[in-house]
Amino acid sequence: MNSTYSAFALRLSSNIPIPCLMATTDLSESPDVAVHLCSSPFAGGKETAQLEELVYASAYADERGAPALRVWRIGTDKYLRLDYYDGVQFWLDRAGQNVWSVWPDTTSLENAATYLVGPVLGLLLRLRGIVCLHASAVAIGDRAVAFVGSEGAGKSTTAAALAQRGNAVISDDVAALVEQEGCFSVLPAYPHLSLWPDSVEMLYGPDKTLPSLSPDWGKHLLSLTANHLKFEQRSLPLGAIFILGDRSPDPREQFLESLPPKEGLLSLVTNSFATNLLDQDMRAREFSLLGRLLSVVPIWRLRPEKEAAKINQLCRTIEDLCTSPPRWSQSAPQ
Repeated sequence: MNSTYSAFALRLSSNIPIPCLMATTDLSESPDVAVHLCSSPFAGGKETAQLEELVYASAYADERGAPALRVWRIGTDKYLRLDYYDGVQFWLDRAGQNVWSVWPDTTSLENAATYLVGPVLGLLLRLRGIVCLHASAVAIGDRAVAFVGSEGAGKSTTAAALAQRGNAVISDDVAALVEQEGCFSVLPAYPHLSLWPDSVEMLYGPDKTLPSLSPDWGKHLLSLTANHLKFEQRSLPLGAIFILGDRSPDPREQFLESLPPKEGLLSLVTNSFATNLLDQDMRAREFSLLGRLLSVVPIWRLRPEKEAAKINQLCRTIEDLCTSPPRWSQSAPQ
């Protein structure tokens, strides 16, 4: 019997239980996405007869110098295949309705699931026409607040620090945006955060032990439920965006500043998810949506902190800024 899950307002059905996703017992509707683990769409090796085109190679490389990820267009643009450096493979159909995955004996389901719930679902959302940002999001009051940045910028750490203060987490690393009648909302993802060991120590002290995200990953899994933190299961309107900038060695330097719309738009486009795989039409729709978003949602540049005392001060500043009533409705700073 298949397992059913909810993530990013999608119902996923999987032939094998998926670690880290939130199971649902509501079987009243058909799934939006079918996940086929230990399986490919090409039974009997028929893929070898399909035309392959390399469309993306990661700048990150393994110890042999090979790209950490390569993405191929298969056949007449019917499938995308993701080849990870450790042998884990995923196929997605172009409609974003099916995902297949296989992996060698040298890795595990847990490692494959780590890819699935992060970058693979992010790409699937893009195929379904949903714009996604490299961002973590929390609920402050009745609005979503997104923290946008590249890997290691401090997105999850900032979200975890706000969660410790009673704010509910909405998503981690992938923030999916939907527009309805001029309002932009963030879709709820799954009830955990992924933290590097130094972030765990900063937030919880040296004695805190968290399980590894998976055997081959350096990050740790912060389960919101197990650590008495809140998860927001509703889609919430986006109230503010913070671009996480570089940390400054000068403690006197301003750590929070508003961004003009043009600079804000460039920052969002730079940090959109799967940007290297967008075709011309998808990129144009994304650019238009982000432009409309910045006409109604304020955006700031934020310099994250690494010291516990300072990050608490930063969280208070963010909360005060976002709970000030005029801030929710103002346009992006001019």
